[in-house]
Amino acid sequence: MFENRKGLGVLVAAIFALAMLLSGCGSGQQGGGARATSVKAMNVLRQDTPLTHVYAGQIVGTDEVKIQSRVSGNIVEKYIVGGQSVSAGQPLYRIDSRQYESALLQAKAVLAQSEATLNNARMDLGRYQQLYASAAVSEQTLSTQQAQVNAYEAAVAANEALVRQAQENLDDTVIYAPMSGQLSVDDVAMGTFVSAGTTTLVSMGTANPIFAQFSLSENEYLNFVEQAAQQGGIAAVVVELTLSNGSKYPIIGHIVTSDRALTAQTGTLTVKALFDNPDGLLLPGMFARVSLIGDTIPNAILVPERAVQQLLGKSFVMLVGPDNKAVARTVTLGDKIGSYYVVKEGLDSSDIVVVEGLTTLQEGGDLAVTMVTASDMGFSLEGDTSNFNTRELTPAK
Repeated sequence: MFENRKGLGVLVAAIFALAMLLSGCGSGQQGGGARATSVKAMNVLRQDTPLTHVYAGQIVGTDEVKIQSRVSGNIVEKYIVGGQSVSAGQPLYRIDSRQYESALLQAKAVLAQSEATLNNARMDLGRYQQLYASAAVSEQTLSTQQAQVNAYEAAVAANEALVRQAQENLDDTVIYAPMSGQLSVDDVAMGTFVSAGTTTLVSMGTANPIFAQFSLSENEYLNFVEQAAQQGGIAAVVVELTLSNGSKYPIIGHIVTSDRALTAQTGTLTVKALFDNPDGLLLPGMFARVSLIGDTIPNAILVPERAVQQLLGKSFVMLVGPDNKAVARTVTLGDKIGSYYVVKEGLDSSDIVVVEGLTTLQEGGDLAVTMVTASDMGFSLEGDTSNFNTRELTPAK
């Protein structure tokens, strides 16, 4: 038992000695000074900045219709090919009309028979009226004949309606374009049997002018209405499009309509802006960035969103201070525009802000600074630039 206790004491002493050795080594490294943290930094930007808000949008046609037949039957003639442009009233298809021609002839025959019966009844009514005047027939006989005439007149009117219906069915065997526009390519082939009001023969739409549709959150909508009021109304707000290849659409649009309520599932409001599309560059289904251009803030101080950190409800950035020391600065933020925040308070144009390497950075730490530009970092006033061109930005002077 004594030998076991002696061995345990030796082990504890050895561990204590090792801990002291490691502690001494660590103290020697600290005495040599901490290594500077490598960061990327850039000058705070100061420039006139439009209040531009960017949203993901989709191009939709102003009129989109599915063309269906009012009558059923086999397509016996096709006057178009999918994808072509057509004019309003241009014939597109013809359905087999033989049964509708027969139905029209039958309806006309029934009408002629009822008209003949009515004429005979009217002639008899005329004779009864003369006989009644000479007291040769009773009033009851005259009234009965008048009732028959009225019934035959109603039958003629009903048969006339059947003739009109049969004629409309026959006319509807030819399907016409309801408007001018471009047909889709998924048109049905000749010989296809189509059911009235069910089978879509082809769809079509107009692409000039055309809509860019996007969504606003509740807060964005309220802010937008407030800013629009300052600019003279919603119709005065300028809308720009950036296409998926980064090119700017050359024609300015304007907001023309919005949904009547927020979508229950997403809590967003659907808005449409109208753009002229004379060359047909914009096609329904395209995706584009919709930019709402508001008032311009003169000499705005801008800081990259990436540089801003949040702590306990406060916003702050790390600056490159004297002797390349990290300096924390609390800031008051304004609108977010693209990759930047507008800074209302806390920065001036001479500040240099850290934009990369913030993870382990502490205030007062030494910095190994690499200066970068907005282009180097892909920052833009137009938002995510991974698929879009950047706007040129110049550092504050």
